Order: sequence, then C-alpha cells, then structure tokens
Amino acid sequence: MQTPLLEVKDLRIDIDSSRGKYNLADGISFDVYPRETFGLVGESGCGKSITALSIIKLISYPLFISGGQILFGGQDLLKLSEKEMRQVRGRDISMIFQEPMTSLDPIFTVEDQLIEILKIHRKIARNEMLAKITGILELVGIPRIKDVLASYPHQLSGGMLQRVMIAMAMMLDPKLLIADEPTTALDVTIQAQILALMNDLKEHYDTSVLIITHDLGVIAETCRRVAVLYAGQIVEQGEAGEIFHNPVHPYSRGLLKSVKTLGAKEKLYSIKGTVPSLEGIGSGCRFLARCDYAGDGCENEQTLKAVSSGHLCRCHRASREAGAL
Repeated sequence: MQTPLLEVKDLRIDIDSSRGKYNLADGISFDVYPRETFGLVGESGCGKSITALSIIKLISYPLFISGGQILFGGQDLLKLSEKEMRQVRGRDISMIFQEPMTSLDPIFTVEDQLIEILKIHRKIARNEMLAKITGILELVGIPRIKDVLASYPHQLSGGMLQRVMIAMAMMLDPKLLIADEPTTALDVTIQAQILALMNDLKEHYDTSVLIITHDLGVIAETCRRVAVLYAGQIVEQGEAGEIFHNPVHPYSRGLLKSVKTLGAKEKLYSIKGTVPSLEGIGSGCRFLARCDYAGDGCENEQTLKAVSSGHLCRCHRASREAGAL
C-alpha cells in the first residue's frame, strides 16, 4: 500500500484571546498521497486556511498548535526548529497564498523576488538563476517574460500575478504544493486556465497538491479525495465522486444543494444561519443549530465514523443504506 506523503493527525489549533482560550481546529486528520490532489472545502471561517498555514508552521501567537502531529515524509514538522523549517518551506513544501497582490513585495520587481528564492535555497550563478526562472515562467505560460520580470506586482493583472505565484511555488520542484483559494477573484476563463496549469505542473513535477477552497466546482475539477470542514472539524471525508453523488452529512448536502444548476427553475437553496462564533461552539454537534435533520442525540459530541469503505462522516444519524438521514 502506498505511503502518504503528508499525514495530518488529530491537529488541534487554539487561540488565546482576552476572553479566554478558544478552539479553531479540532482533531483535523487527513492524508495526502504522492501525486494526489486532495481538497479541503468549506465556508469562510471554517478553519481551512489556518490548517494549511499550520502545516508549514506559519501561525503565531495568539494562535498556537495545541496538539497533534504533522508528518511529512515520516518526519513530524511540529518538532522542527524554525531554522530547520525554513529549509522545508519552498524546497519541499510550497504554498500559493490566497491574495497574490498582498503576498508579493510591492517594492521589488518580479525578477528580484524570484531570484531571492534561488539565493536562499540554491547556490548557483546568476546566469543559471535567470535560465531557471525563464524556464519556469515559460512553463506557466507567461508571455513577454523580460517585461514581466522587470514589472512590479501592481503592474500585472490578477491572472498574471497568480501565474507568477505558481512559478515561485514550483521554482524548487517541491514535493507538496498547498494552494489556498487559487482561483479567488479571477474570472471564469482565467480560473479554468489556472486549474489546468496546476494540473499540468503536478504531472510534470510529480507533485502532490493540497487545494483549499470554498468552491465545489474547483474540487470537482481537480481532486481525487476531499474533506469537508465545518467550524474547525472535518464532518465528511472520502472520494470526491462519492461525496458529490452520495453526500451523507447534512452540511455536505447543504453545500451541494446551494450550487446553482444550469437550467434549474427552483429557488436556490441556502443553509440557514451562519458558522457559530468561537464562544458559541458547544460540546455537541457544531452544525446542530443549522441542521434540517436535528433530533435526539445531536446534542452529544459527534465522532468521525466510516459509513462505507474510505467514506467518513461526523453524524450519528448518517445512513448509507437508506440514502437519507
């Protein structure tokens, strides 16, 4: 059986605020295998991005990891020093951040920022650096490379900035690419181009990809397996096709019903309420107040259980046989 490249085990992330300590992510567990594209999906505020940042240890106080393991190639990243972690970031694990405009330094050109990556991780001559940079920019489909290299971030379009961010992330041939909302704020045509590009690069470099998104279309287009997050917990996990066609958890069903179907005439479904605040999270089911199927037993803590081979759900009322809750 294939060994996972990344293993997130029972990850817990807390925040220490003036009103007390609160939980942001509770018992997050998932694996990403070599050359696999795995998706984390959910509403804003459910803990997707904070989980991704924790994998590369880019959270700081008042946020802190209070439990769990993050194994990469069998090594627990949480036990590495900051100096050791700097060697992992970029070289072994790269991340495409949610907002390329704010992720790039506005006072340096694209060339300066790409060269900086190679200066830190590769001791090669400048002409070799430029050859490497030119090659990766060609690979991500950037035209007029000399003009782009001489540009500052504000001089480039959103789609072009995203291509630059992907080039930066792939510069050192990482084993794992984390993409946090890679198509946010891009028009539909550019979104499709970026997703196709990421898939091509995955095949070219044999890279695993972890996609963080609220967009179910992105998941359907790219991922083999998916975990659905809600209020800091994974509520359903399994093969993407299985979850899309046979969702078991009420939240997963609500998300899928909220997607507009071309030609549909019925009113668009909306999940009632909002994601609970940190203070409002109790010991029972975190989706209880918004659930259309709530009943006896839902006030108790829910655990993630198998409902079929490889398909997990955090709901005591889940029934694969009946196809309904």
